[in-house]
Amino acid sequence: MVIVDTSVWVEFFKGRQPYLKRNAALLEENQVYALECVFAELMQGALDQHERNTINEYWQNLPKTELQTILLMAGIESGKNKWIAKGVGLIDSVIILSARETVSKIWTLDEKLKKILKREEIFE
Repeated sequence: MVIVDTSVWVEFFKGRQPYLKRNAALLEENQVYALECVFAELMQGALDQHERNTINEYWQNLPKTELQTILLMAGIESGKNKWIAKGVGLIDSVIILSARETVSKIWTLDEKLKKILKREEIFE
C-alpha cells in the first residue's frame, strides 16, 4: 500500500505527469490509503465546490487506516526525534507513523520529509 502525500495529490488533480498516470494506476489497483490529515489539507486548498466534491469523492471511496491515537503517537515520535527542527511538522509525522504502522510506502515530493524516511519507506 502507498500513502500519497498532499504534494502528489495536488499534482494528480492538476493532471500533471507522471503523477496522473502513476496515481491512477495505484488507485485502480486499490493500493492507496487515504489519511484524514492529507485530505483535510487538500480541502483547505480547494478553490471551489467542484474541487471539494472531487476530493470528497476520493476520500469516501479510498481505504483508510484504522489507527487510533495516531496524532498523539506522531507527536510523541516527532518530539523524541526532533523532527520539527528538521522541518517536518505534525501532519508529516502522522504520515510517517501511519506508513510505519501499516507497512506502507510514502509517495511525496517533500524533500524534508524524504530526509526523515528510510529508503525502503519511499515510493518511487
